[in-house]
Amino acid sequence: MAHLLGAESLHLEHPTRVVFDSVTLGIEEGDRIGIVGRNGDGKSSLLGMLAGTKEPDAGRVTVRGGTRIGVLSQADTLDDDLTIGEAVVGDTPEYEWAGDARTRDVIEGLLAELPWDARLGSLSGGQRRRVSLARLLAGDWDVLALDEPTNHLDVEAITWLAGHLKKRWAPTSGALLVVTHDRWFLDEICTETWEVHDRIVEPFEGGYAAYILQRVERDRMAAATEAKRQNLARKELAWLRRGAPARTSKPKFRIDAANELIADVPEIRDKVSLQSLAVSRLGKDVVDLLDVAVTYSTEDSGTKTVLRDVEWRIAPGERTGILGVNGAGKSTLLGLISGTVEPTEGRVKRGKTVQVRTLTQRIDELAPHWNDPVRVVISGLRTSYTLGAGSKAQDLTPGQLLERLGFSSAQLSTPVKDLSGGQQRRLQLLLVLLDQPNVLILDEPTNDMDTDMLAAIEDLLDSWSGTLLVVSHDRYFLERVTDQQYAILPGPDGVGRLRHLPGGVDEYLRLRQLQDAGRGATAPAAATAGTGSPSSAPAPTPASAGLDGAALRTAQKEVSALERRIQKLTEQVDAAKHALADHDQSDYAGLGDKMAAITAQESEIAELEEKWFELTEQIG
Repeated sequence: MAHLLGAESLHLEHPTRVVFDSVTLGIEEGDRIGIVGRNGDGKSSLLGMLAGTKEPDAGRVTVRGGTRIGVLSQADTLDDDLTIGEAVVGDTPEYEWAGDARTRDVIEGLLAELPWDARLGSLSGGQRRRVSLARLLAGDWDVLALDEPTNHLDVEAITWLAGHLKKRWAPTSGALLVVTHDRWFLDEICTETWEVHDRIVEPFEGGYAAYILQRVERDRMAAATEAKRQNLARKELAWLRRGAPARTSKPKFRIDAANELIADVPEIRDKVSLQSLAVSRLGKDVVDLLDVAVTYSTEDSGTKTVLRDVEWRIAPGERTGILGVNGAGKSTLLGLISGTVEPTEGRVKRGKTVQVRTLTQRIDELAPHWNDPVRVVISGLRTSYTLGAGSKAQDLTPGQLLERLGFSSAQLSTPVKDLSGGQQRRLQLLLVLLDQPNVLILDEPTNDMDTDMLAAIEDLLDSWSGTLLVVSHDRYFLERVTDQQYAILPGPDGVGRLRHLPGGVDEYLRLRQLQDAGRGATAPAAATAGTGSPSSAPAPTPASAGLDGAALRTAQKEVSALERRIQKLTEQVDAAKHALADHDQSDYAGLGDKMAAITAQESEIAELEEKWFELTEQIG
C-alpha cells in the first residue's frame, strides 16, 4: 500500500525526563491505528508530532506530497462568536453542503439536537466538542488524527462515530490515528494498536482485544517486576473471552491461544461470596423506588416532569449500569437513590443499614485538601480497608490501596493540586471507598483515565462487596463492572421511564433507533426554505392513519393486556430477586436455577415490551 507519512529517529524531552528516544514509525494507506498507554507517557505528543502540530527535539517526520492531515486536539480553539453553521461549513453556500451526503450524515449524527444558528459561546463543553468533531469530519483528509474523540459523547454518538469512521475510511483509503481510553471504540475501528511506554512505541496487530492477548503473551516472558501488570491483563483477557464473545470471535483474535492463556484464571468475580457478604452488610432491603415521579419548576413558572412511574427495588449486591441520553434524568435517578432528590409522587424506601456514597464528576470536592500532600489527606482516614469476601478477603492500608490505584511512594508527598486529572480522580475514588459505603454510585468514573488504570480500577471493583450503580458513556467499562443494565427512555408522553435491558447496551441502542424512527414518522414537516438549518424532508403520515376503527380498538386492547402482563412479570422478578437473599448461599445449584428462571422472565419482559412499543407506534 502507498506510504503516507513516516517518522525517523524521533526524540522528545521534557524538562524532567525523556519522553521518546529514537522512535521510527511508518503509516501506510489503509492503516487504522489506536494509540494506548499510561497517562503522561506521550500519546498526545506522539500524535502531535506525526500530525505536524508539535515539533520533535530531534529526528524528523516526512509526509507524502499532497497529503492532507486533519487533527482533533483536546484543546477547544473555537471562536465563541461563530454560529454552529459557520463553524462547521464556513461560508459554503447551503445548496453545496446540503447536497453533500457526507456532510449531511455528520450533521445528523452529531448536531441534530442543536440549533444551527446558536452561538458557540452559549454551548456547553460537550456540545462544543461535538461541533469541533463535526467541523473536522466535514472536511476532506487523507490522514485523520483524533485525540480523545469520544470525550463528552454519549453511547449513541460513540456508536455513530465508529460506524461513520469505518464507512468513510474503507480498508484501502486514507489512514486513521486515534488516541482514546474507550476500549470498545478501539476494538471496533482499529486494525493495529501502538502501545506507548518506556520511551518507545510498540506495535501490535489488531484492535484492543488482540492487543491484550499479545500483551499477555509478552508479559508472561517478562521479569518478575511485571507480574502485577501481567495478572491484570490476563484477568481482562479472561473477561473478554468469557463475557464478551462478540468481541473475541473476530478472526484476528486467536481463540485457542487465548483459551490456553486463561485456563487457570478464575471467574473475575466470586458472585456468590460477594452476594452473601452484601446481604450481611445491607440486609434484604437496600433502596426501593415505589411508583416514583419527579417534577421540577421551570424558569417560566411552569413545571417539567423528568421521571414517572419508576418502580425499582434495588437488591443487595446488585451491580447495575444506567444508560440514557444527556438530560434523560440519570442524575435525578441517582439523586433519588442517594437521598439528595425527593420524589414529588410515590415514595423511596431505604434499608436501615444503607450507607450511600457517590463518586461525582466534580473534582472540586477535593478543594479542602488542595494544598495538602496526599500523605496528609489519607492519614486522617481509617487505618485499613477490607476488600473481597470469604477466604479471599484481605485488609489493605490506605497506602496499599493507593498503590493498587497507580500511585508511587514518591507521589505521597505531592500536593493534591499538583496531581494530574487522572490521579485526582483516583484519589477521589479512594476517599469514597475508605468511607466503607455499602451502596456505591459511580458517575462517569472513567474521565481522565488511561486503559491500564481503568483495568486496575475494574480489578478493585471486582472485589468490592455491596450494591454498585454506574453511569458511564464508556461501554467497555459499563459492561465489564456491571451484571445488568437499565435505561431511562421517554414514554409516549415524552417523560422518562426506567426500563430493564436484558440485551444490554445493544438493546438500548436498538430501542433508541426505534424511538427516533417513531418520532420521524409522527413529526410535522420541518421548515425548509431560507432557514439555513439542516432540515429533514417532510415527515410521512403517522402509522396509525392506516388502522381502521376496529383494528385500532384491537391494538389498544392488546396494549392494555401487554401492560398488565409486563407489570405482573416485573413484580415476580422483583420478588424472586429478594428471595435470593433468603436462599442458602452454599447451594450453588439452587442459586443457579433461580437465576436462570429470573433471566428467562426478564427475557420474556423484553419481548413483551418490544411488542408493546411497536403497537404504541402504530396507534400513534
